[in-house]
Amino acid sequence: MRNYSALLVLVAVFLFSSCEPERVVIESGTAGFDGHHVGYSWAGEANGVPFEESGAFIETILELDEDANILTARVRYWQLVDGYWTTRQSGNAHVTVDFSRTPTPATVGTNYQAGQSMFSIYTANQMSFWAVAVADDGTVAATIVEPLTRYRFEMKFPGDFDFRTEMSELTLGSGLVVPTVRTAGGAWLTPGSWEDLENRHLFELHRYSYVMNDTGVFSEVDGRSSVRAFLQAMGVEFAGDTPISMDPEYGYFGIGGWRGNYEQIERYLVGRNARSVDSLVDWVPDRFNSAINEQNQFGVDVPTGATRTVQNSVDGIAGATVRMSRESTSYQRALVDAGILNESDVIIGRF
Repeated sequence: MRNYSALLVLVAVFLFSSCEPERVVIESGTAGFDGHHVGYSWAGEANGVPFEESGAFIETILELDEDANILTARVRYWQLVDGYWTTRQSGNAHVTVDFSRTPTPATVGTNYQAGQSMFSIYTANQMSFWAVAVADDGTVAATIVEPLTRYRFEMKFPGDFDFRTEMSELTLGSGLVVPTVRTAGGAWLTPGSWEDLENRHLFELHRYSYVMNDTGVFSEVDGRSSVRAFLQAMGVEFAGDTPISMDPEYGYFGIGGWRGNYEQIERYLVGRNARSVDSLVDWVPDRFNSAINEQNQFGVDVPTGATRTVQNSVDGIAGATVRMSRESTSYQRALVDAGILNESDVIIGRF
């Protein structure tokens, strides 16, 4: 047990310290446009938690010219994991596979219980995550964190599997793809039972499933693609019809998980004038505006018909598919640091 604990400590050091920039809180400088300006939002702020005591915060750093044009933008989500500060978008992970295990489905609903998984995954966040490995006998273990349910879907193929099989045949009812572990709450799609989705496959689970292959590693893969093409997109090589042994590999599909989301925000901002972009969210729609209370807190006192979150994966607020109110708070505070907004203008998002 002591050796196992030591291994976890070493893994944590590798993931959350050696590959990360040093966590530095930048002090606010003299108000003005030219230069770097920083803003923060943090978990628990709306409930009175001080910044110094929070275990997660978002940092926005803007470089402006003298006319407030945005020259560069940096958005980072910092979180405390096992005593180490890391960014949610770091992408670092430690993955191991137990080929002796057979994946079994999780129990959904109020009595959620994880199923049996082949994978042990240690990382800050699993949004858009995929991993694959091949045993010496050609057995393939693959997993994808399906974005709408936020469950880890696992596949185990023996070396003599017919890899010409189309992905559309890998329905939830086929037993060839198994939702084993819920990686996060707040999913867009929350089935009452897996039988509700038994005739659907990974790339057509919902009308928004296109986010998996609209761009990125699976951009050439869909329901008509072969399982072989799907595995090759993740780096699996074949000798004839048999997969070649490989250690676990992992990555992030679509725009690239949290890193891709925040890069989208940064690209949206660069080249615009900060005085004309006073928020990352358009607060005019009543469903958003009516959810802001007298303390300028969003999503705390929510009337009927309003919303607690600004998560718009369809329209892509500020160029990203990410819950935006907390990121907007951090951005607005950078504008306060630049003298463009006052603190009283800042809307405290739901963190």
